[in-house]
Amino acid sequence: MLPQLEVQSLPLVNDSAPPPRLSIVIPMLNEAPGIEAALAPLQPLRADSVEVIVVDGGSTDNSVVLATPLADRVFACKPGRAKQMNHGAHHALAPALLFLHADTHFCPGDEERAVASIEDALNTHDWGRFDIRLAGQSRLLPMVSILMNLRSRCTGIATGDQGIFMRRETFLIVGGFPDQPLMEDIELSKRLKNLAPPAYLSAKVISSGRRWDKLGAWKTIFLMWRLRYRYWRGVSASQLAKEYHNAR
Repeated sequence: MLPQLEVQSLPLVNDSAPPPRLSIVIPMLNEAPGIEAALAPLQPLRADSVEVIVVDGGSTDNSVVLATPLADRVFACKPGRAKQMNHGAHHALAPALLFLHADTHFCPGDEERAVASIEDALNTHDWGRFDIRLAGQSRLLPMVSILMNLRSRCTGIATGDQGIFMRRETFLIVGGFPDQPLMEDIELSKRLKNLAPPAYLSAKVISSGRRWDKLGAWKTIFLMWRLRYRYWRGVSASQLAKEYHNAR
């Protein structure tokens, strides 16, 4: 079990240095098979005033060892995606935040363009998200991706897989991610939507379709819609988290 303390991959930040223009916060838990591939494309951004923060939730594999040389800072905290992302945001230095899941990445070669699009969007919006393209074996994933993007545009609600970004002050105003074990992205989106409408970026992030491949596309679609409906009906996130993990 990892100790609950910060792991520094670089020396302490120089207070006299200008702040980064964007902080990318990546929650991680047992992502050793893919974390290097997720972080490697972000390395040119680190040389261009973009901060990469990884927050581990108690990995029992060598995720932290693999991530450390590829991030500006790596932290360890109690498990829970909301806790991890809040922890990373608390230590972020940039005026803009991007929350990127460990299995989500920019289209290859579009990293700098994606960062520029975030900066442009935040000139006129408080927050926003990318369109998503799910990558996996199921032939249904392209259609699922289209429907996810359409649903988001119709409802103003974003999921964490879509790469949610916002101004730092906006994150503070809404109180960050709610400390709940599931639907934290949905709840945060509701708070942000009440504050201001989102920016919808047609530029895409690519997210792993591994849960669709593992459980089956139709089963996963039914499961996620059922959970979202029951959450809308007032069922607690804790109860839904139990059902979700049991189904997985």
